[in-house]
Amino acid sequence: MKRSNKNPIRLGIDIGRVLMTPVLGAKADTSFLRGSIERAMATPPSPGAIEAVAELVKLLEGNVWLISKAGKNVQQKTRQWLRHQRFYESTGLARSNVRFCLQRHEKAQHCRQLKITHFVDDRLDVLGFVRPCVPYLYLFGEQAPDCEIPAWLKHVIDWNEALAVLTEDIGCSALQARI
Repeated sequence: MKRSNKNPIRLGIDIGRVLMTPVLGAKADTSFLRGSIERAMATPPSPGAIEAVAELVKLLEGNVWLISKAGKNVQQKTRQWLRHQRFYESTGLARSNVRFCLQRHEKAQHCRQLKITHFVDDRLDVLGFVRPCVPYLYLFGEQAPDCEIPAWLKHVIDWNEALAVLTEDIGCSALQARI
């Protein structure tokens, strides 16, 4: 289910707290960020993430990118974690479809460059940065109790819900593109 070859649906997905196990209470995963490489490799994927990404990569014919904000050390750990999880083999995602930036607002530059149409992130501020260039936005995971979810995005709690909502939206997007 994609638009025409000229304007395919293109999905961007954050890594930390989206592909890697989200944490309750919207706290940072400091064991991955500041811990040893062994502790980082022990960080499990979010339940259902690998299976959902595999389905989305297939559905979107490879038009899926991981876009993450990370410093050099965390970039290295993240690439190693993806290899350790056999992420590329399990999902079909191309190794070249992983992008990093040093500041959260820079995710918008990647989204513009890649022509991302749908984006999943656990941070409301990031979705605000990409909002001008990405029409379909998804706030992933548990949020702080005082977080007001804006009407311009969809809040998905886990990968089961994310896959269902994305699949529905991708189908609607493809139909709208044909009209």
